[in-house]
Amino acid sequence: MLDILRSKIIIGYTLFLLLVSMIVFNLEDNGSKGLTSLLNIILIIVPLVSIIFSTIYIYNSAEFMELLVSQPLKRSTLWMSEFIGLSSAMSLAFLIGAGIPILLYQPDAVGITMLITGILLSIIFVSIALLSSVKTRDKAKGIGLAILLWFYFSIIYDGLVLFILFQFEDYPMEKPMLIFSALNPIDLSRILILLKMDVSALMGYTGAVFQDFFGTLTGTIVAVSTLLLWAAIPCWFSVRSFIKKDL
Repeated sequence: MLDILRSKIIIGYTLFLLLVSMIVFNLEDNGSKGLTSLLNIILIIVPLVSIIFSTIYIYNSAEFMELLVSQPLKRSTLWMSEFIGLSSAMSLAFLIGAGIPILLYQPDAVGITMLITGILLSIIFVSIALLSSVKTRDKAKGIGLAILLWFYFSIIYDGLVLFILFQFEDYPMEKPMLIFSALNPIDLSRILILLKMDVSALMGYTGAVFQDFFGTLTGTIVAVSTLLLWAAIPCWFSVRSFIKKDL
């Protein structure tokens, strides 16, 4: 973790988030508008940097990990140490870069929700990066797969959901939308934050369905638990793959 925190990329990422967050909050006349402007930046930049940096870091430290594997260490311990180190560093960079301005300008439920979802997104995309890197031996293919996964979750998935909604517009699709949102951590994070901002009315009848479910304490617990599963499941599969992988 200390090695990652000394990286110029992580330092630049932290300063970028800090600079953008301070500019956004100072340009808007109130903190709520600042959070709205900061929302899309967090939902796009945080997953992108987390997945690409983690993938590159794993490939660059491959020889070091091969050396450690030759020592009396469990592979699962080694891989989980990589995951915890990367997750902690990315989360700390986000907390310093975006967390300090949010706590200074908007320390309410919306701000805290944005902080929690930002940290969870950092951990989730580190987990996805570890799975994609352990499944692909070639560095170029692994980085390409990481970018493709980010592109899928950020842009392509929403297009697929819209296509399905248009194809089945004559059928009630509000309840299936709850399932669709759970299948994308970025969408689920966006919904949680927007509902805390009380702008669900702008989302139409579907927004009312989201409000009825995710707006309750049970719905919030289910949403956060789903995000934790998004972090745990890829990590678990990556650990299994690393244990069996021929280095």
